[in-house]
Amino acid sequence: MGLYLNPGNEQFRKAIRADIFIDKSMMISKLNHIFDTENNYVCVSRPRRFGKSMAGNMIAAYYSKGCDSRELFRNLKIAGDPSFESNLNNTNVIKIDLNSEYQVSRDNLLEALTEKIKDEFISTFADVDFSKCGHIAELIAKAYSVRGEKFVVIIDEYDVLIREKAKQELFDKYLSFLNALFKNSTISPAIQLAYLTGILPIVRDKIQSKLNLFTEYSMLEPRNLTEFVGFTAEETEGLCKKYGMDYDECRRWYDGYSFDDIKEVFNPKSVVEAMTIRKFSSYWTQTGSFDALRLYILMNLNGIKDDVITMIGGGKVEVKTTKYLNTMTDFNSKDAVFTYLIHLGYLAYQAPDYRTEVAGKCYIPNREIREQWIECLEDETGYKEIIEQVQASRQLIEETINCNEKAVAVALDKAHQRATNPLTYNNEASFQSAIGLAYFYANLKYTVIKELPTGKGYADLALIPYVPNIPALIIELKCSDSADSAINQIKNKEYDDLLQHYRGDMLFVGVSYNKKSKKHTCKIEKIMYDV
Repeated sequence: MGLYLNPGNEQFRKAIRADIFIDKSMMISKLNHIFDTENNYVCVSRPRRFGKSMAGNMIAAYYSKGCDSRELFRNLKIAGDPSFESNLNNTNVIKIDLNSEYQVSRDNLLEALTEKIKDEFISTFADVDFSKCGHIAELIAKAYSVRGEKFVVIIDEYDVLIREKAKQELFDKYLSFLNALFKNSTISPAIQLAYLTGILPIVRDKIQSKLNLFTEYSMLEPRNLTEFVGFTAEETEGLCKKYGMDYDECRRWYDGYSFDDIKEVFNPKSVVEAMTIRKFSSYWTQTGSFDALRLYILMNLNGIKDDVITMIGGGKVEVKTTKYLNTMTDFNSKDAVFTYLIHLGYLAYQAPDYRTEVAGKCYIPNREIREQWIECLEDETGYKEIIEQVQASRQLIEETINCNEKAVAVALDKAHQRATNPLTYNNEASFQSAIGLAYFYANLKYTVIKELPTGKGYADLALIPYVPNIPALIIELKCSDSADSAINQIKNKEYDDLLQHYRGDMLFVGVSYNKKSKKHTCKIEKIMYDV
């Protein structure tokens, strides 16, 4: 076994030995399905700490010659799959961690890497003359032509030169390296599987022609690898039961990534840390720099700031993901910035229904990420108004809970004025949107439901607490009518079926807006809700 050629199974063995290990081995079944076919080139892009390297180590442990991984996989799901025996430790594996190599050797990265791998080829295939081989593609071609050896090629962090903005000369060499390795008809029969991982999908201007044979599995479209993006709801709930943690709270902190076939995907890094430490907090965001987020939203291209306000408030905004070329330089539109942040994991993506929509939507997936958005904007003068809204929303929640009707009315005056276009100020939909945004801070303590269906109609806004010792809020909005009438409307609706699991204090909050004076009035009544 070598470091690059047939690296064995020790790295995956360490992963299995960890206190928390989630079995993602059925990914091997998906790869076996395309193994040694014309569709055997795979590029998987995920945010950092979403298990890309672990998956690469697992794949290497399964395919790699020179070791026996049967016992290692014996208790994993793949062991019961019909394809398990077909390729177990039956193929040469070349595994490259490009990020590690780049940190050690920069300007001579490819030359140094080739020499290291060549030494291992010479040691492993002693009867083959590799003296004239100056490229990894030539090493593979020689081993295949002389001995019929075939290979799985795994490159982890394949996009590091893009993300690190490497020197143009090195980058051009890298493009040639990839072209020779993967678009080479001489060695293509020798490559049974190519597996690339990175944060960014394949660049769509310069690199695409080099790697257009790869099928991409990204945060926009993970295809049939969705269950391997992060932790599923079932996997996360199992961990919460094992470690005595509140599953609903875990969802609020780390859930929110959603795809067509699996609607709930959790951040694996954060879930593991929360279970280990027995505390819900921000973990994934601590592993990266705020700069990745701050730099691009400060551009305010095409109204980024307004959309950021909407998303921090729990809303979704349209994004055309085709605008982004998967580079680190071509941020010439709001769509490109938001798509980049989707790939980084700072935003989640809802694919469009192409029968009625032309663009998907992006949003902040959970509490952990929302807190980072707020934190990274706190010191930025251009976003001072957002932070003021955060603070105002926090204060509004407190005044509402304390039944301070006058303070709530004044706060809503300011919120309505701040959030509404003057041309649509008296529009009822704008009024409702402004009030919803004013209460966005409630997401940290409440489940916020807009237009909660009742026995008779809808409540405009319902806030159901998920932390103890605070009341539920039912908010009714009225234009050019009294706050008392809003309260009466709440009382006339039936909530028993919808709030059957809630016991405790409840506040009925009636809000009236006068279109002429542009002022709000508020009426709050407190009841004990116990069906």
